[in-house]
Parts: sequence; C-alpha cells; structure tokens
Amino acid sequence: MKEIKRVLICGIGAIGSIYANIISNYDNENLKILVDELRYQKYKQNPKIFNGKELKLNYVLPDENNFKADLIIIATKYSGLHEAIQNIKNFVKGDTIILSLLNGITSEEVIAEKYSWRHVPLAYFIGHSAMRSGNDITHDGTGYIVFGIKDTNITDINDKILLEDFFKKSNISYKISDDIYRSLWLKYMLNVSTNQPSAILKMTFGQMQNNQNFRKFMIKIMQEVVEIAKASGVQNTETMVEEALASFDKMTPEGKTSMLQDIEAGRKTEVEIFASTIIKLGKKYNIPTPYNKILEEMINIIELNR
Repeated sequence: MKEIKRVLICGIGAIGSIYANIISNYDNENLKILVDELRYQKYKQNPKIFNGKELKLNYVLPDENNFKADLIIIATKYSGLHEAIQNIKNFVKGDTIILSLLNGITSEEVIAEKYSWRHVPLAYFIGHSAMRSGNDITHDGTGYIVFGIKDTNITDINDKILLEDFFKKSNISYKISDDIYRSLWLKYMLNVSTNQPSAILKMTFGQMQNNQNFRKFMIKIMQEVVEIAKASGVQNTETMVEEALASFDKMTPEGKTSMLQDIEAGRKTEVEIFASTIIKLGKKYNIPTPYNKILEEMINIIELNR
C-alpha cells in the first residue's frame, strides 16, 4: 500500500463520530461507516448529529463485498468488539491497517487473534470527553490519537508512516509514542481511576478535580494499576501516577466520563475492561486489588438496580 485512501469506521458513538466527522470533511467519497441492518434503519430515520450538524455518511452492511479498506477504525464499546471483528471481514485485505480506539488494554490482542499482529498497531484517544445524548454528539475538538508499534518484529513499521501521512492530510491530531505499551497503560490507568468512581458518585470532571478526598481515593486506585502494569512488563512506572494526574487536571470541568454517561443513559458499562480486568490480572500476578473489587461490586449493583 502506497497510501491510505479508503477508510472504514466501525462504531460511531462518542469517539467514532469525532473521526467520522473529520474524515468525511476530508474525503467523504472514500469513507464508509459499517453498521448492522438495525442501526442502518435507525440512522436513516434519525441521522447522527455532530456539534449541531447532520453527518451525511455512507453506510455499508457487513455482507457487502465491493469495498476493501486501507484503514479500519474500530470505535465500538468493548461489548461490541467481537461482533465488529466478524463484521469487518469482507472489508479486510492483506495490508489493511486495523486501528482500535477502544478503552482498555486488550482489544488489539483480540483483533490480532483473528487478523494477526501484522497490521494492528496500538492506539488510543486522549482528550476531552464527547457528550452523547441519543444520536446527538457534541465535542469541543480537544483530543488526539496516540499510536505506535509495540514490536516491529510482528507489526509492520511502515504502517506508522502510512498512518502519520493520512492523519496529516485529513487533519487528524495525533502523537506517535516511542513506548506505546506504557502510553496505553497510562491512559488505561486514568480510565480505571476516573470512569468507575465517577459513575458511582455521579461526579463531573470539575467536581472530581476540586475534591481532595476524591483525589486521594483516585490515587489509591491508580497505585493498584501501577503494580499490575509493572508486573505486565511496563517500563518506567515510577512517574505514571504523576503523569496521569496531570492529564486528569486538564479535563474540561463540565465534562463527564463515558461510564457516567452510560449509567445515566441506562447503557451497559465497561466495568469488564476496567475493574474486572485489573482483578483478573491481580490474581494472575498475586497482587491485591481491593479498591477495584469494591468498584466492580458497586457498579454491578447499580447495573442490576436499573
């Protein structure tokens, strides 16, 4: 592949809509949005609205086979990942880059089990939260994609060059990480320590930032993640808490975490990839995870009580 031209996006919720909007403004003809029949009918009747403007997108169904993507962006919730992996199969060619923007630290592994690591770099979105209300999404434009290659022995280093070139042309903000595995865990630690308690306490970023007791509690959650990260092979973990707090303090005060938005909308949360994953890894490495155990139990209570 000489350049990325044809793009498929799977999942146009809070994050997917940000990049559907940007890429459609750059080259809408070569952008396709993968949906199932139910969502196709839903979006036809009630189009996605991004920052007050209707997104005029080209939708494709999983059984279509006349579009091969150079880049596939997966931006579903984790609960939709396995379905997405199956649904993209008709759009994958030998050198298709598959970029996951899901929360958590395991989505790329799941994707690689099906399509190999050859064209699966590590990536995540960092920035202000998009606010989602039904099909209406608002975002202030603050955010970027961080990506990189964890192991050049198994993932094509040229994919990094192709992605950077495409992001520049399409006006997508990005950063390339020289230690993407550590960067991914750093973002994950921020998610684990903010999404879950905010969903339980129903606090905005500003309320969390201005509450010293919350900050102390948040740091204790982070410390559990740091120990797991270290055991998982992450290097230079000593400053991770300090770095995560610096990112946390830059969040827009009126913003809400994605998990709080899920709770308020009655959607299933991503506790499975946050507390449940940390607890599982804690058992694997014999590291106590009491804070995440409590968070998991409380979120499960909230979900069952809806």
